[in-house]
Amino acid sequence: MQTKLTQAFLATPQGREAETILRSCVHCGFCTATCPTYQLLGNELDGPRGRIYLMKQLLEGQEVTAKTQGHLDRCLTCRSCETTCPSGVRYGRLIDIGRELVEQRVQRPALVRLKRSVLRRVLPFPERLSALLSLGRAVRPLLPKPLARKVPLRQKAIPSTSVPNASRTMLVLDGCAQSSMTPNTNQAAVNLLGRFSIRLISATGAGCCGAVSQHLAASDEARAFIRHNIDAWWPHIEQGAEAILASASGCGVMIKDYGHLLADDPEYAEKANQVSELAKDLSEVVQALDLSQLNIARLPRKIAFHSPCTLQHGQQLNGVVEEILTRVGFELLPVSDPHLCCGSAGTYSILQPKLSRQLLANKLESLQKPQPELIATANIGCQLHLGSEASVPVVHWVELLGSKTCASGSSK
Repeated sequence: MQTKLTQAFLATPQGREAETILRSCVHCGFCTATCPTYQLLGNELDGPRGRIYLMKQLLEGQEVTAKTQGHLDRCLTCRSCETTCPSGVRYGRLIDIGRELVEQRVQRPALVRLKRSVLRRVLPFPERLSALLSLGRAVRPLLPKPLARKVPLRQKAIPSTSVPNASRTMLVLDGCAQSSMTPNTNQAAVNLLGRFSIRLISATGAGCCGAVSQHLAASDEARAFIRHNIDAWWPHIEQGAEAILASASGCGVMIKDYGHLLADDPEYAEKANQVSELAKDLSEVVQALDLSQLNIARLPRKIAFHSPCTLQHGQQLNGVVEEILTRVGFELLPVSDPHLCCGSAGTYSILQPKLSRQLLANKLESLQKPQPELIATANIGCQLHLGSEASVPVVHWVELLGSKTCASGSSK
C-alpha cells in the first residue's frame, strides 16, 4: 500500500512503525472473511481493511471524526485477521497506534470518558475489583436476571497440594481480574505443575499486565504497569526463574509484547526483551510434560473447547491446549467457526454490549450444539463471558488437570 504520511507523524517512532505496517498491506481483503465485526455488520469500515484505510487517512493528515473513532472502537482486537493475512500485516499493533492518535484528537462524550476512566481505575487493581465484586455478590439476588448473570459467584476453592523437592522454579502472574474472580485457575496450575516438581512463585508487587490500559488508548499508563512488573520479577529472574507463566492468555500475549512496547526505553528495553523471551503461556509448559499418570476417570469426558483469540491468533498457539486435553483422555467435540471471537475481548463486552451479545450468542450456539458436558477455555474474560449465558459449566482448562479429582495414577 502506498502512503504519504505527514512529516509530523514520520518524525515519531509511532508514525514510522505505522508506515511500515501500512506498506505491508496489499488490500487483498482476505481479512474480511474472518473478521467477526465485518461478518455481523457487513460494513467495509468495520473490517480490518476499512479500518486500515481510516488509519492511513489519519496519518496522512486528513480530518478525524467521532465516526472514525467509532469504527476503531468496534474492533475486537481479536487479531483473527493477522492469522488470515498472507502479507503478515501487524494489524493489532496498528490499531493500538490508531486508537491512541484518534483519542488525542477526538473528545468523547463525558459519560463515555467516565466509563473508560472507571474501567482503567478498577479492573487493573485486585483490591478495588474485589471490593466491587463483593458488593455485586451481596446485591445479586436483587438484580435483574441478565445483570445478575454478569456477577460471577464465588468459586468453591480447589484444595492445594504440596510441592516437595521442587527442582524447577517459574514465576506466575496472578493477574488482576483472574485473582479476584477465578482464583482456582492459578491454584490448579500450582497443583498440576507441583506434581512435576515445578514450583510457581507469585512475585510480590507484580500486578496488572497492562493490557487494560493499552487497549483503552492509555499507552503511558500501560508502560508504567510493565515497568512495575519488570521491577517485581527481576530479582527472581536473576536468581534463576526459568519462565514467566500466564494462565490467562490475554495476559500472556501482552507480556510477550513487553520487549516491543519498551523498545525505546533506554533503562528498561533490555530487561523487557528478556521478560518477553521468558514469557510462556501455561499450555506451552504443560505440553512438554509426561501426563500419562493423570487420572480423569471421575471428570466429565465430553468437552467443547473455546480457544481464546489471544491464544490462537495473538500467541499463535492454536491446537496446543486441544492436544493436551485429548492426550489425557478427554473427548473434544467439533465446534464450528472456532476462529471467531466470543465477544468478551477485555473491556469490549462493557463498552460494546450489543455487538458483544451477538457474538456471545453465536459462539455459544457453536459450542453447545454438540451437547458437551462442559466448556473449557484459556482466558478469564472468555470464561466469565461464556459462563454468563452457557447452559453447562465453563472452566479454565487447567482446572480439569489440577484438581484433586484429577489425581495421578500412582495415588489411586
